[in-house]
Amino acid sequence: MLRGAFDALRVRAGISSVVSSSVFETRPVGLVAQPLFFNAVFGVETSETPEELLNGLLEIEQRFGRVRGERWGPRTLDLDLLVFEGEKRSSDALQLPHPRMLERGFVTAPLRELLKAPRFQTPRWKELRELLTNAHPDESGCRLTHEGFTATALALDE
Repeated sequence: MLRGAFDALRVRAGISSVVSSSVFETRPVGLVAQPLFFNAVFGVETSETPEELLNGLLEIEQRFGRVRGERWGPRTLDLDLLVFEGEKRSSDALQLPHPRMLERGFVTAPLRELLKAPRFQTPRWKELRELLTNAHPDESGCRLTHEGFTATALALDE
């Protein structure tokens, strides 16, 4: 499912490149009586606005059978927009940065890994790296399962 979402992003108009963290197997949050989840963080370069990108993510979810039902319940795919070039938004449809991303180990573990890549060692990503340094969610339920699953990812332009 994650590979399919990754591939759908790679071919989306308005997205020039996509990279991914490894895949982490994680325990569910909220409604815990459900199977383990697989989580990854994707980095994209896009000419889209945050709202256009979010709508694209929702379209990809639907293509993979996502039906929004019980909050924190089982789902086929869940794509969230975490950050967008340091922009801040607060509407019913979109909050940037994602308001709970630093509280969730299933987000911070793959995000920490992705931000270690050389392309993210630029001033543009400094604020997010600092926020992660000061975030201490429980990552004990996150287990690396598919290291380097996107080894064939397109390289982001510098």
